[in-house]
Parts: sequence; C-alpha cells; structure tokens
Amino acid sequence: MSKSFFESKNPILNEDKLKSMSESYTLNGEDTMSISGAINKTLILFSILMVTSVASYMMPSMFLLITGCIGGLIAVLVASFKPHTSAISAPVYAGFEGLALGTISAYYAGLMDGIILQAVSLTFGTLFSMLILYKSGLITVTAKFRAGVMMATGAIFFVYLISMVGSMFGWNMPYLHESGMMGIGISLAIIAVAAMNLLLDFDNFDKAAESNSPKYMEWFCGLSLMVTLVWLYLEFLRLLSKLNRD
Repeated sequence: MSKSFFESKNPILNEDKLKSMSESYTLNGEDTMSISGAINKTLILFSILMVTSVASYMMPSMFLLITGCIGGLIAVLVASFKPHTSAISAPVYAGFEGLALGTISAYYAGLMDGIILQAVSLTFGTLFSMLILYKSGLITVTAKFRAGVMMATGAIFFVYLISMVGSMFGWNMPYLHESGMMGIGISLAIIAVAAMNLLLDFDNFDKAAESNSPKYMEWFCGLSLMVTLVWLYLEFLRLLSKLNRD
C-alpha cells in the first residue's frame, strides 16, 4: 500500500488508492489528514531546518555538507518508500538538510553580499505567487500537467547527475554552470520547473485531504513541499551568483 501511494504521489495521483486508504482508516476510526494539520507540520519542519541551517552557517564545513546531504537523502528515500514513517523521517530530513543548506549558504554569502536575503525573498515570493495562481484556478493541475512537470523534473535531475559524475573525471556540463546568456537561461528554465512543482505539492495537499488519507500524510506532504522549497532556494542562489559574475 505504501509503495502504491508513492508511485501515485509523484507522476499522477491515484485517487482510487487514496479512496481505499481513506475507507480503511474511516472503518478503523483513526484520525485522517487535514490541510491545516499539514500546514502546521510544514511549519515545524521549516523551523527545524532553520535551526540547523543557522548553526551550520555559523560553522560551515565540508563534513556538515556531506553529512547533511547523505542524511537528508536517506530520510527522503525512507519516507518515499515507507510514508507511514514520515512523522520521524520528515523531521530527520529537515535537520540534516539544514546542515547542508547552512554550509552552502555560507559559501554563496562569501561570493556576493546580500545574496542569501535575495534568494530567500525570491523563494518565498515564488511560493506565495504560485499559491495565488493555484487557489485562483488560473492554473489547474491536470493529469497531463502533472506528468509533464514530473518528466521535466526527472530530466533536470538526470542532467545534474551526469554533471556530477562528469565533474569527478574533470568534465563539466556545457552551459549548466556558466554565467553567459545560455547559462542564465538554463537556470531560469530550471527555476520555472521547480515553481511548477509547487503546484503539484499544493494539489497533493488538497487531494490527500479530500481522500481522508491517514494522519501521517500531513508529515509526508509537508516533506514534499520542503524538498521543493529547498531545491528552489538553491536554484535562486545559483542564478544570483551567475548574474553577479557578469
């Protein structure tokens, strides 16, 4: 059941699976997910991430970066394949990811004054803008829209994976890290895809609540939104650093 939900969570939300989950939990008399509960859990995760980010920012190190990246990745994988562990794995992710984020932020802060504030402002500005677009109905998350965004997201991470492996052998992906017009254009395109992922996260909140998903899905949906926000923040840091080089 957990794997089935995970498969539907990303490419296309499978409402039949959610419906069957809601029926079983209703029969058992267990609490179900609410949007307000998911928002509260997201705020808790954000608070944890901020605490560890500030600590890492004050004492940046490669150890914290590597530990944060590995720990965060493991936590996300555990939550993805076993959503019922999200009440534990989501806070663990936030804690570890903060360690990596703080060190990364300290690095970019050394390159450009005010870049952190600008990146944070752009991230939350994008969050609220996409929320307005979603709530207003100007953009509707259909099955085709969801599939398209997920394919674009998969392609981006595939390119990043190739770039990471190539860098180990002294090869750099053309334009991806460059500050010219092409490099800036690529960053803008990636940010657009990351922003589209926010719409999927909002839709997941609504779909899970409407389907009376189990209570732990509040943590799972909060985790999904946090992952997208972290990605968006990092992409804004990358874009701003490219613009600063010019």
